[in-house]
Amino acid sequence: MAQASHSVTVPVSVNQVWDFVSKIEKWATLVPAYKEHEQIDENKSVWTFEGNMKGLKKTVQIELNIVELSEPNNIKFEFKGITENFSGSGQFQAEAHSDGTKMTGTVEATAGGIAAVALNPMIKMVLPKVTTRLTEKIARTLQSVGVN
Repeated sequence: MAQASHSVTVPVSVNQVWDFVSKIEKWATLVPAYKEHEQIDENKSVWTFEGNMKGLKKTVQIELNIVELSEPNNIKFEFKGITENFSGSGQFQAEAHSDGTKMTGTVEATAGGIAAVALNPMIKMVLPKVTTRLTEKIARTLQSVGVN
């Protein structure tokens, strides 16, 4: 299983981070390769990603479930592929610091089935970049527009 984590300190309160990351609709568009998502219920949503890999355009759908909301510090989620055989989990953690809030995004994923031999090395290579980009984008958004 590939795992990646990235931390950044943002000059806002823990409660402001919580207000943003606890609502998927506020940060969904910041996920790399995001195309759209559909909220099924309070905790369940279906996400569509579209990307190019070596000249091939690929669309992937996942089901994402929020499994724990611990206000104001931690959100845990799990996901599984709908169109591809992979699964994983992740979380956002927020910790108050003197200069704001340390926010950490962590994601782990693994592929299954016949394609696992080819996909797992690719996941291991891409996951750190995706996790860093998402965490940094959330931090920049929190800094520039605040949380409404």
